[in-house]
Amino acid sequence: MGADTLYEVERQRRETERQRKLAELRRRMAAVPSRGESSAGRRPAARDQRETLPVPPALADLLPGGGLGAGTVVSYTGARSLLAGMLAAATAHGKHAAVAGLPGFGLLAAAEMGAELGRLAVIPEPGPDPVEIAAVLLDGIDLIVLGLRGASVPPSRARVIAARARAKGATLVVTDGHWPDATVRMDARIAGYAGLGAGHGRLRSFCLDVAAAHRAGPPRCGRIELRPNGGRVDWCTVGGEQTSGDLSVARGAVS
Repeated sequence: MGADTLYEVERQRRETERQRKLAELRRRMAAVPSRGESSAGRRPAARDQRETLPVPPALADLLPGGGLGAGTVVSYTGARSLLAGMLAAATAHGKHAAVAGLPGFGLLAAAEMGAELGRLAVIPEPGPDPVEIAAVLLDGIDLIVLGLRGASVPPSRARVIAARARAKGATLVVTDGHWPDATVRMDARIAGYAGLGAGHGRLRSFCLDVAAAHRAGPPRCGRIELRPNGGRVDWCTVGGEQTSGDLSVARGAVS
């Protein structure tokens, strides 16, 4: 058997496996209740594109409309604790969410922030094309957090996926890669800890410097403190909101 024949056999095997995985994912997606569908089985109401997904209260002031816009794409960099908070807020309010392409994502942290894990799907290894998996998830999931594994998505494909998100009323948050022309760009950096000494102590809280920039406006910046509290995490705003972009993370959020 020649090298060309072997290559073709392997290509067909991989394509068959890819199609099998997509079919399985679609089957599992079909079991997820449609957005807005009641237990009585009524048809779901049309999704208002102005709707926003809930976020931790301390983050709301930094986002247009006070939340993650339905039908938008958000490009995110920085600490994963803020991603866990977004997933927690969405699922705690009855939304369905998914995490794809982020092996080792902190599900315990999300649960401590209030996430309903029964509403959260996890796909740690989405295969060689995670964007294709995200396109399937957009059919029935309210919030998808997608790890790009360092990839840069071509503008033409990004436009197709963004249009699909708008049509489905779903929110896609992409991280660990480059996504052109995202609706919102966010960045979160750990700014410090409280309670830990030189080799001793217990973590009482930590702070995030957060910047969020909508493509139609200037960045909004602020500092958020996360405080462990009896098995859950409280989110607190530190000081007032800053909109001048004087935090260093503001530059990263819009670059």
